[in-house]
Amino acid sequence: MKRNYLLYQLDSYEASDAAEEEMKQHMVRFVRSHPDCFERTLEVGHVTGSAWITDESGSQVLMVHHAKLDRWLQPGGHCDGDHDVLGVALREAWEETGATVTPFHKGIFDVDIHVIPARKQEPAHLHYDVRYWLKADPAQPLLLTAESKDLRWVPLDEVVTLTDEESVLRMVRKTKQTA
Repeated sequence: MKRNYLLYQLDSYEASDAAEEEMKQHMVRFVRSHPDCFERTLEVGHVTGSAWITDESGSQVLMVHHAKLDRWLQPGGHCDGDHDVLGVALREAWEETGATVTPFHKGIFDVDIHVIPARKQEPAHLHYDVRYWLKADPAQPLLLTAESKDLRWVPLDEVVTLTDEESVLRMVRKTKQTA
């Protein structure tokens, strides 16, 4: 079963607080009850993979100003049937930034469930987002794509000037505790 490895990773993952633990448990129930959880065609929601990209020291993070959502976020996207969610995060990191990345942290770094607003012919739905901590060299050139308005390396203490998204700020806190 394609979902088993993600369920194993989720089972092994320790959430940072009660709110994240609740999302983790909701995500486990969702994955168990939807064999097609990796498909974008599942209109109620689907699993997505995100990349929390820092430098080697963990003192700065690569942020993307998402064009459709008009928010500063981490790179990430749809699995489109791929059950290797880490592979999805690695692919999305490269596609959205041009950065060569490698895993920094073993296993899942963060989980989040958030609403994606309706647009055009797509109804509002949930993203069951699995986030992995990756590293990259800030000296390498970045590639701005049509999916983003901007890309930039941001010192962790300055992320709060770009976003008030709790899930992003939670990853900042986790990075500071770990790095």
